[in-house]
Amino acid sequence: MTVKWEKTSANVGVLEVEVERDEFAEALDVAFKKIVKRVSVPGFRKGKVPRKIFESRFGVESLYQDAVDYLLPRAYEKAVEESGIDPVAQPSVDVVQVEAGKPFIFKATVTVRPEVQLGEYKGIEIQDKPFEVTDEAVSEEIDRIRESHAEINPVEDGEVEKGDTVSIDFQGTIDGEPFEGGEAENFQLEVGSGMFVAGFEDQLIGMKPGEERDIVVTFPEDYHVKSLASKEASFHVVLHDIKRKSVRELNDEFVQEISEFQTVDEFVADVRKQLEHRAKHDHERYLEDQAVEQAVKNATVEIPDVMIEHEIDHRVSDFAQQLQMQQIPLDEYLEFTGMTQQELRDRFREAAEQAVRTTLVLDAIAKAENLEASDEEVEAELQKIAESAGMPTDRIRQMLGLRDPNLEGFKSDIRTKKTVSFLVEHGKLV
Repeated sequence: MTVKWEKTSANVGVLEVEVERDEFAEALDVAFKKIVKRVSVPGFRKGKVPRKIFESRFGVESLYQDAVDYLLPRAYEKAVEESGIDPVAQPSVDVVQVEAGKPFIFKATVTVRPEVQLGEYKGIEIQDKPFEVTDEAVSEEIDRIRESHAEINPVEDGEVEKGDTVSIDFQGTIDGEPFEGGEAENFQLEVGSGMFVAGFEDQLIGMKPGEERDIVVTFPEDYHVKSLASKEASFHVVLHDIKRKSVRELNDEFVQEISEFQTVDEFVADVRKQLEHRAKHDHERYLEDQAVEQAVKNATVEIPDVMIEHEIDHRVSDFAQQLQMQQIPLDEYLEFTGMTQQELRDRFREAAEQAVRTTLVLDAIAKAENLEASDEEVEAELQKIAESAGMPTDRIRQMLGLRDPNLEGFKSDIRTKKTVSFLVEHGKLV
């Protein structure tokens, strides 16, 4: 097989492949054995027609398409390997010559992985900032914990206050006409949560159970439902009941009920320890993000559109799965928001392009610095996952291997982590 690769632009080229006539003859044999099984010719049993009889009756040309279908993907895969190119999308193929007794020739227009011109990535200046755990932060965390363990009690005789959870019926109209999504019964709403349009929840304050009230709000200009943006709406609200949080006092009894500690001092010390651990992790992530951002900014790479589109595909798919978990089909979401498929894709475009750019640059740095995942590192990472999941390491390996037999994706993740650590280690904190 003869292979010729010629670039026609930065990330696109033509792969010209000539397959010897003997190989094409073998492909014709494969095609004949496949087709003859379903061919009937008078005087012969089905599937038993001799090759010469078949070709004299139907012509050797009738085998060409199946022969090409068999031979082309195999020849293309081998040609890619021989040429050393790295395709990032399916090629556009043009068959140049397909004729019995002659070589099979085709041209494939291929989009390849772009070359990255690395800029400065060692000695990058990283703007550091403190991630301190203050007494105020500890107090806020303790208040959050107390809130999460608060008792919810009905308010028999009282008015709605901020922080209360209310059960309401509401029906919204615009210019006197109801609109989709503007009504509900027995809706549970925490007043002050910001779940509703600005102004709605504030106007509930002061209501009593059984009271009805008309609330007027204006949807913001950038509201996600385009048909409602900037529109003034009136909601008729019926308040059924009020529930109010009762936050427990921070004392030894409360601490013993919600934790393994016996005293408030022990509990507070542990909260501080957890926040310090979180702050350390956040600081590390911040430094990594800063280093990666600078390295990517300093590099030059022309990204093929197809790579960005593939990344957008993944993001749209993930978004659709998130919606499905809320029992919202993607098409219904688009209809409700008035958004087209293309507009949804455009929402992900900038982030998708940045993600692809970052991946390409980190891969280029890893290659330049010969950073790879060693067997020991793979085992250590598998062990860490196994301990976290409470499962044997062999079971984790088996589960990963079902999706990725050679663990290449897993190794790639380790290599990326090593590359990011490399950038931080060789950076300059300022």
